[in-house]
Amino acid sequence: MTDRWVGTRAAGLQAMEGFVPAMGRRYANGRNYDDGPGNHRAVSRLSPYLRRRLLTEQEVIAAAVAAHGAEGAEKFVQEVVWRTYFKGWLERRPQVWNAYVAGLAGDLAALESDRRLRRDVERAEAGGTGIACFDAWAEELVETGYLHNHARMWFASIWIFTLGLPWRIGADFFLRHLLDGDAASNTLGWRWVAGLHTRGKAYHAEAWNIATYTRQRFTPRDSDLSRGAETLEHLEPEGLPPVQPLRAVRAPEPGRPTALLITDEDGLIGDFDRDGLTIVATATLATTALRSPRAVAEPVAGFEAEALADTTARAGVDATPLTALHPDDLARWAAAAGATQIVTPYVTCGPASDWLRAAMPALKRHGIALAEWRRDWDAAVWPHATAGFFKVKKQIPVVLERFGIG
Repeated sequence: MTDRWVGTRAAGLQAMEGFVPAMGRRYANGRNYDDGPGNHRAVSRLSPYLRRRLLTEQEVIAAAVAAHGAEGAEKFVQEVVWRTYFKGWLERRPQVWNAYVAGLAGDLAALESDRRLRRDVERAEAGGTGIACFDAWAEELVETGYLHNHARMWFASIWIFTLGLPWRIGADFFLRHLLDGDAASNTLGWRWVAGLHTRGKAYHAEAWNIATYTRQRFTPRDSDLSRGAETLEHLEPEGLPPVQPLRAVRAPEPGRPTALLITDEDGLIGDFDRDGLTIVATATLATTALRSPRAVAEPVAGFEAEALADTTARAGVDATPLTALHPDDLARWAAAAGATQIVTPYVTCGPASDWLRAAMPALKRHGIALAEWRRDWDAAVWPHATAGFFKVKKQIPVVLERFGIG
């Protein structure tokens, strides 16, 4: 298997530029075909770079529209905006993430006590179910850190409805291995398959669909993909929680001794205005291990390390390497540097954000404020991410015009 990503902006730009000619009709016609590891040529595979904003949605979409026009690049643009939509949706309903974290803890406790469940999960994660397509995708995920989006949907459906395994453990398996894994796209993607994101509309893998869109690489029988429950709505009979206002952002205050914190949430520090900030210390924060209570795959940690090193190199700063262990460590580092505020690009709802929130009491005790930069792109899209994607989709032309794209 030959897929290999290098965690630098230069590598991301090279990949983007190489795919620009395919961002129009070729993408629209071929994006649903999973041609297997080493052969994913009809999709961009830019997601590991977008996940860490080594590339931004705005610049990737601008490149597509410049090459193909807004109409010609429409499908590609929509698929990129899905990532922004999912992040905004989870920002508006952080209770869904909190419920996932609590539910996963319960599922993992059950895994420890239920020998049969543990055996079945281990077999599925090792690609030993006997369902050829599913087992191949499990192997590809572990070996490459990537799966085609269509394969992710099929895999999740088989995991939930054919194998009858807990959906959160499946989502955790993805998050531990996907180079592009983030709380929003991963959690909400699994919830969508399960019928929890769009209530009553689960996604069921179909034998004909798999055969068609793998170009007959896999030809499962209908009996291989037997259905269980139509949806998992019974797990959340109360329905979705109400939409909340976007979390307030504290702006950096010029003149205060400032500690700059770099995470792999945003690798383009140069996009933010640091003029007027008295930066007394800089640190990188490695957060990969926060993805799961279980061990996260080494390639994910390696990609994060490359991205953090690349970000600091491009920013021209020397940074202290921190690892997200005890949250109080953040306050101790900033206080030792004489900082009274920490500034970082906005960290979206997920494990890194949870860790920063857990650090707030210690920061407060030391008189240290936490300020964040939120990107204008997110501020333009997230207010519309309150329901299904259609509401955001209708706003795409407005957003593109606002950013001078088209």
